[in-house]
Amino acid sequence: MDCFIIVCILWVASLCLHEYGHAYVAFRGGDHTVVAKGYLTMNPVRYLHPIYSLALPLLFVVLGGIGLPGGAVYIERQLLRSRGWDTAVSLAGPAATLALVLLIGLAFKLGLIPHDGTKLTTMSLAFLFQLEVSSLLLCLLPVPPMDGFQAIAPWLPPKLRQQLAGFSGMGVMFIFMALWSIPSFNHAFWDLVRGAGAIFGIEPSWGRMGLRAFRFWEH
Repeated sequence: MDCFIIVCILWVASLCLHEYGHAYVAFRGGDHTVVAKGYLTMNPVRYLHPIYSLALPLLFVVLGGIGLPGGAVYIERQLLRSRGWDTAVSLAGPAATLALVLLIGLAFKLGLIPHDGTKLTTMSLAFLFQLEVSSLLLCLLPVPPMDGFQAIAPWLPPKLRQQLAGFSGMGVMFIFMALWSIPSFNHAFWDLVRGAGAIFGIEPSWGRMGLRAFRFWEH
């Protein structure tokens, strides 16, 4: 259960960092309503959504050890000064996640985290690294409502943008189904996750051990 607690606390903190990134760049870009909404804070309550922040992310972690991006900040995009700022707001969250991926990865690379998959710290942070990398990859998919789509949306013709945005409610489920029913997509996805870990000397087995420890109710 210790792994479960550690990963959950750090995962929520990473969620706050991701959403703070969106909010901070939105503020710089002209949407000052984020202050009144309380988004310029690391308080997780400000970012909670019952489906996207709790139910679906937990389901993805339990079923496949995948870090589905959660949380929600409501940006008044019409207040942003340009399409460039609009795109920057969408990419700021993934940029914050990438910074955390690099921080964890460098901690492994420099030996600050033991290279021993039997240790709680190692398996917990290796699993968290897996969650963060998978979350980053999913964020950047050009599928509504993911950040990758939001980043290109300002540059699409308005009618097309509106039509595609209409599929936002189905986008997450489409990704979920693709990961579990299209082997080539699943293999490519996990190859990228493992490849990111290999850069920093993180063994895939450490993340698998972390996932097993995270699922304490199965023991």
